[in-house]
Amino acid sequence: MKRTTMRRVAGSIAVVTALSGAAACGASGSGGSGKGAGTSGGSATHVSPVAALRSAEKSTDGADSARVESTTTMGSMMSMKADGVLGWHDGLTGNLVITYTGGTMAATMRQLGTTSMQARYLPDAYYARMGEQFARQAGGKHWIRYGYEDLARLGGSSGAYLKDQMQNTTPNQSVKLLLASGDVKKVGTERVRGVDTTHYAGTVDVGDLARKNSDLSAGQLAGLKKQLTQAGVGTETVDIWLNDKNLLVKAVEKGTMASGEYAQTAYYSDYGVKVSAPKPPASDTEDFKDLLKKQGLTPGSGDTSTGSGSSS
Repeated sequence: MKRTTMRRVAGSIAVVTALSGAAACGASGSGGSGKGAGTSGGSATHVSPVAALRSAEKSTDGADSARVESTTTMGSMMSMKADGVLGWHDGLTGNLVITYTGGTMAATMRQLGTTSMQARYLPDAYYARMGEQFARQAGGKHWIRYGYEDLARLGGSSGAYLKDQMQNTTPNQSVKLLLASGDVKKVGTERVRGVDTTHYAGTVDVGDLARKNSDLSAGQLAGLKKQLTQAGVGTETVDIWLNDKNLLVKAVEKGTMASGEYAQTAYYSDYGVKVSAPKPPASDTEDFKDLLKKQGLTPGSGDTSTGSGSSS
């Protein structure tokens, strides 16, 4: 594998793996049981949309964990699916199996002899487990570690925003999106995967969301807004479905970017499920910043750019 290919793959995975975790917690749901279940059955259909969403925000935040199933498309760059278990009691933790089903990212992964990988999320970093072909080019190590501090340096303002979201997010971000937008309406009642739900929808300004729901400085927010504009990211539509316990069953986010349309659909189940995410063995782990240094590059330099645009 050429050095440029390894760099491109590792850099792209840095963004995609982070997006998978952040997006999963941006669009969550399920009809499972678990702690933090919230109010009594049917209440979401008899109160105002804002009141229902505030109840859902509290109920989901208190559930601590859930099983995740999602599909994501980002223009011509990639389409993928993810499946696993995530927790959010003390930062994002858990495991996802990510499979690339199309786009340039899938083509890049095929150069490594695989189109899927395991992503493991811990409070200070996330890890991507690659295939044997990659390991042969990385001294026999299968895991790549991406520290959140390194992510911030790598991606500039968008990296700082992604770091903030990964360390502080909870799986009710779709609810917070709608509450922050001030634009939310009740669509009606629907049955989703055998669960009776109430459907709410609205439109969100992505840049405004970052301002209201992150701890970024004014300079970082300005930089993020510039990157979002360059990537063609403006507004997105958000649809969520709540069950009778005011827990999210399904969420869909759609918008446009310079590389084409993007969309994500996520389902959650088994709220309160046990999450196990041990740190991968150091002997089998290559740190991303060390990988760059071995190739004569510096995290945060122009040579480390992933070319993936920005995140939603």
